Amino acid sequence: MLRKTVTESFGATIEGLKASHLTETVVERSKRMILDTLGVGLLGTNTSVFKKILQYSKVYNARKASTVWGNSNISLLPQYAAFVNGVAVHSMDFDDTWYPATHPSGAVLPAVLALAEVLPQQSKPSGMDLLLAFNVGIEVQGRLMRFSKEASNIPKRFHPPAVVGTMGSAAATSKLLHMGSAQCREVLAIAASYSGAPMANAATQTKPLHIGNAARRGLEASYLALLGLEGNKNILDMKSGFGAFYTDYTPDMLAGLDSYRWVLEDQDVAIKRFPAHLGMHWVADAATALRMKLLEKNLPLVKIKKVVLKVPDARYVNRPFPASEHEARHSFQFNACTALVDGSISEESFSDLNLHRQEIRDLLQKVLIENPHDNHSNFDTMYCEVGVEMHTGETITERCNTFYGHWREPLSQYDLLKKFKANASTVLSMEAVQGIIDTVANLEKVTDCTVLSSYLQVKEKPI
Repeated sequence: MLRKTVTESFGATIEGLKASHLTETVVERSKRMILDTLGVGLLGTNTSVFKKILQYSKVYNARKASTVWGNSNISLLPQYAAFVNGVAVHSMDFDDTWYPATHPSGAVLPAVLALAEVLPQQSKPSGMDLLLAFNVGIEVQGRLMRFSKEASNIPKRFHPPAVVGTMGSAAATSKLLHMGSAQCREVLAIAASYSGAPMANAATQTKPLHIGNAARRGLEASYLALLGLEGNKNILDMKSGFGAFYTDYTPDMLAGLDSYRWVLEDQDVAIKRFPAHLGMHWVADAATALRMKLLEKNLPLVKIKKVVLKVPDARYVNRPFPASEHEARHSFQFNACTALVDGSISEESFSDLNLHRQEIRDLLQKVLIENPHDNHSNFDTMYCEVGVEMHTGETITERCNTFYGHWREPLSQYDLLKKFKANASTVLSMEAVQGIIDTVANLEKVTDCTVLSSYLQVKEKPI
């Protein structure tokens, strides 16, 4: 059938993509994303923001419903399980980041896992079904972001996961529900009216809701389309449709399935080593290397007169004196000073105790920000240079062009597993942790993907 519009091409692609279209690269990269997302989500169930959202969502408790990760005594309607688990994934800003900028996995994985649990027993999705639906959700996000050059830069107006993430959740869940192309178009139209969240809520407890809402609303869009709700048939073609989120939106038809190439095939994701905004990883690596130079020269930090950070002009991560853990995760200054003082950054770096250390506060007073014209606000091309001027007049600098964990320098499988085990074991038994690792590693061979949810429910017995 001739595809006359961009929206029609998306609907046809969502329906038409099969497991046979998945390449080895896409399968392996997406399994790493799934494992990492489960780990950061499990860790996130320990946070205060998750506990607040779970308390709210308990009004939607249901006996035969979907798993709340890390809990064995609570189950929720699938859209609310997707909501709270999505919040957990982004509660510490520890989830994966793509280019153009978004957090792709957290909006999709909670939705497809929650949906899979409530499908009839005779039609439970296999692991390969899960991989396909997950990758369809990731793919739709990638394609939509590439319709705008503005989307390539660190965002200023809308938080991208709340925009494209909702569409990805909608596409993934419609795929898992085996919808036809016409219904898939309706799902995307409905989801577009659920999309969008302002960047002003970055560095607050509300920011994780952007991921949770994307997961939930995409699933709701699929449910509503099943009931016959209709939207604009050309939602992806119009400036007043999905184009409302981007000033330079230029959509294009998707390629035919015979020669289809996934975005994930060409563009890997960044997997973070510590829980903070992606830009912080450049500054951390540069500051850590600079600290080594100071130690080699036997120069104490108290002898620093000035710290200069040469970073992109991204105002929402320019926070000279962060007052909360969420602001600290979005502060070039705090992360640079923490790396200079401690030589590394970890989950504990953002605790109240460490946030208000006098040593950090004293060093923050000495930090200056510079925005070089060649340092673009773009996760693919940006760099960070950290320089210190000593009271002796000596100046020492270090620069990071690509941090470890960036898509150009991916985490090794060993370090990915190490991160997952550290995160998941805060909530689960080691038996459950290993069960998830083994299941994800062999996901394409699993006959019922909801076995993952059974592991996610197991809690560590109190000592």
